[in-house]
Amino acid sequence: MGENLISIQVIGRKILLKMPKNEEDISLVRTIPYVRWNKQTFLWEIPHYPGNLERLLAYFGNRVHSITKSEDIPVYLKGHSLLQKDHVLMIRTNSGRIKLIFGYLTEFIKHIKTIPYHHWDSKNKWWTIPYSEQFEEEIKRKIEELGLTYSYEQEGKNEGVPKASPLSFSNYKKCPAEYVNKLEERRYSQNTIRSYIPLFEEFINHFPDSELDSLGEKEIMDFSRYLVTERKVSSSHQNQAINAVKFYFEKVKGGERKYYHVDRPIREKTLPEVCSEEEIVAIFKSVANLKHKAILMTIYSAGLRISELTNLKIKDIDSKRMQIRVEQGKGKKDRYTLLSQKNLEVLRAYVSRESPVEYLFEGQGSSADKPIKYSKTSIENILRAAVAKTKIKKKVTPHTLRHSFATHLLENGTDIRYIQSLLGHDSPKTTQIYTHITTKGFSQIKSPLDKLDI
Repeated sequence: MGENLISIQVIGRKILLKMPKNEEDISLVRTIPYVRWNKQTFLWEIPHYPGNLERLLAYFGNRVHSITKSEDIPVYLKGHSLLQKDHVLMIRTNSGRIKLIFGYLTEFIKHIKTIPYHHWDSKNKWWTIPYSEQFEEEIKRKIEELGLTYSYEQEGKNEGVPKASPLSFSNYKKCPAEYVNKLEERRYSQNTIRSYIPLFEEFINHFPDSELDSLGEKEIMDFSRYLVTERKVSSSHQNQAINAVKFYFEKVKGGERKYYHVDRPIREKTLPEVCSEEEIVAIFKSVANLKHKAILMTIYSAGLRISELTNLKIKDIDSKRMQIRVEQGKGKKDRYTLLSQKNLEVLRAYVSRESPVEYLFEGQGSSADKPIKYSKTSIENILRAAVAKTKIKKKVTPHTLRHSFATHLLENGTDIRYIQSLLGHDSPKTTQIYTHITTKGFSQIKSPLDKLDI
């Protein structure tokens, strides 16, 4: 008799039904609108709409063993079970977003909808917004304003299986020469070539017993699922891996361009990390080495990518027009960007002392016969050491300096079209992301109504 007993929990706006498997009972429950089976909790979830509870009680009758009621909110997340109705759980994720889990709070939801790139996850029943210090503080202020409480957590690392080492294969298959030749023939950048080759090798070695020409759509789908479910790679890594594989079938083998029915991820919309002007000052002041300071100042003051910095030549610095020529930047485009007066002074002192031959910044062993570019890894290490001497807790990379350059220009009133040109962006949409990082400067904008004589 006990095995037929039913338990019902009424939690906030949900009814959670636990019952033994019985086709007749299941058929009845499925007739209730918006009911769903939760595989994680093994419970039926039913909206607590008027009449639903009464209908269940009338149907199950004395088989209902227990019924409990609570205004708390159920949370289907590891380590959590219930939330109080006036509490908000904030979780900073590893993908650069903030999860917001709470009950139905109308005013709070209205505020979330004002934040760029907000998203409602209908499956998990939570909101997410891009992470930034500004948005985090804004959300906390709104919670306090509405008289709510909150708890804040950092999501644990979601580590997957590491990439298999070539040494773990008895017969590791190298990338075919025709693949590399086609990349070079189509003038792909060295960065792309260095990325595509190991990605394609991982794909062909994922099927060690199959010949390359026997692989097709099924294997591409299997490999993509493996990257997501076992390797747990980021969405950008998965997208690049698929593109590397597609390059072989479409460009090397000359197959028709087609869409492979794999779960290609939607890129998670995140906001770039930026430093404040005060933090940039702190970084520069922490660097004693003249060459190192010149490198970091040039990246920030001109908004350069790290590869653009290492490719700079002495001739690219135009002190008469106060411009820096960026030759063959991303997308193989040339452009001009700013040459700061302060940066020029530091560069002159550096060049006078170091006497580089061809590249503005040269590595060890460089000579007139064989000029060597400065190492990207060395630049990353310089910046890491500089940040470590400050009180900055953010993860600051050379690209953070570029993002900070754009954000500070915008905050100082520079037209976004000029910023787009300085950064070398094809689309204004790429540049507009910086408008979501800061609201500084909005106070300077006046409504046209205020200028009318009324």
